[in-house]
Amino acid sequence: MSVLTKNTFLLTIASVGQKAIAFFYFAFIANVLGDETLLGAYFLALVLTTTVGVLDDVGMTSVVIRDTAKNQNGAKELIKNILGWKLCIIPFTVFLACILPGALDFSAQATSLVYIAVFVMVADTLSVTLYGVLRGLHTVKYEAIGVFIGQSLTAIGGAIALTTQELDIRYLVFALLIGSTWNVLFAAIQVSRKLGADALIPSWSMGTRPLRLGAMFFLAAIFVKIYSYIDSFTIKMVLGEGALGVYSIAYKFAYAFQFLPLAFVGALYPAMSAQLHDKIALKKTFLQAEWYLALLGAPIIFGLAALAPEIINLVYGDRYLAAAPVLQLLLIGLWFIFMDFPIGSLLNASDMQRKKTFAMGIAMIMNFAANMIFVRMFGIAGAGYSAILTFITLFCAGFYFARQVIPLTVAEWWGSVRGVTLAGLCMFVVVFLIKAPLMSVHPLAWIFSIPIGALVFIFLGWQFGGITAYHIQSVTRNLRSKQYVEDSPTNA
Repeated sequence: MSVLTKNTFLLTIASVGQKAIAFFYFAFIANVLGDETLLGAYFLALVLTTTVGVLDDVGMTSVVIRDTAKNQNGAKELIKNILGWKLCIIPFTVFLACILPGALDFSAQATSLVYIAVFVMVADTLSVTLYGVLRGLHTVKYEAIGVFIGQSLTAIGGAIALTTQELDIRYLVFALLIGSTWNVLFAAIQVSRKLGADALIPSWSMGTRPLRLGAMFFLAAIFVKIYSYIDSFTIKMVLGEGALGVYSIAYKFAYAFQFLPLAFVGALYPAMSAQLHDKIALKKTFLQAEWYLALLGAPIIFGLAALAPEIINLVYGDRYLAAAPVLQLLLIGLWFIFMDFPIGSLLNASDMQRKKTFAMGIAMIMNFAANMIFVRMFGIAGAGYSAILTFITLFCAGFYFARQVIPLTVAEWWGSVRGVTLAGLCMFVVVFLIKAPLMSVHPLAWIFSIPIGALVFIFLGWQFGGITAYHIQSVTRNLRSKQYVEDSPTNA
């Protein structure tokens, strides 16, 4: 097994495990709390510290991954300098995170959670950078182990707190701190083993070079955080923390599935890098990638959309049923996120990161404006409409820039995804129509619509030409091709 394949496999397994634990843990929290206002306060505190936390990194983790992969001999000096700069930046971000709740009129409960969550923020920014070093050294197994154990410790700690203590959501943030602290210590030990303990001693010998190198990555990260969380802040300011609690159910559920394309994209990036000299082959790979992600996303996205009320009721209870329409809207936006993954890989492989960042900036502005208008007009559903508009904008802007790399038309792109997309839409209609008759027999009989929908999707996908033996064989052959792995060390 190649290094690239092994690393992709390990990170995928760890990500699946982590996301599965996080999903059920959040569902457990929602059910035990049984109060959307408490849930909203918890979610809001994490959204704030996660957003502010991007300022801690200033894009330097992406630099350490890239530069360590290129030159492992310089890894020690680089990580020492990045830790040095983080030591300077962290006090500022902690101060910012602590004063923002007052400026944004957080409730006393949400504010107290922020004061604890800042420690989680600090631990996370350190562990992410340390794991970045290990990625650059091609030893991602430690990250895979670390994040899985960290999430497990958080879930165990939170479950114990909720079942043995009086209902105090501060214990949930302390549980997060346990997992984050574990990740810092575990990652630090592994970096010390690889580079020596002195690699963890901060230094500023490189001056501002790490900051300058990370500037474009930092800008992209800022854009992503803003368009990812501006909806939550808007809902809080306009509708209150209770409405945010309901919205968090739909948000967490929909975006839990973003990890699905990552394994494929992890192999796709070096594949595209290897084909830059052959635009025809690169175009073919891009269209195959779009088809693959449409095949992966369509049955999940359209299937979940058809059963959103039933799934919300089953997992979270009927008190959160208002989240179901929002979940359906967010799932539509998720389809465009899936379609955008190969575009990002293409632009990055072609050294067009600046244009991808520009597309993110456009999406950020669109999302900000849309949320300001739609949340006031439609309530929490307005955030769903904003998400659709935002991710369509991101996809279209990226597609426009992608056409500067490869000779691509809209008709060719639609031709690659049409079959499975139409099959997914038809599956949605079938599942939506048959679930009510099934539920008239038994309230949980809607579950049987899932295998029926899967059979409809496969049959119609084949009939519409979206699923063919050629497609499957071609993707399998491309991802196993050795030429895609030979260029991988600088991109791992």
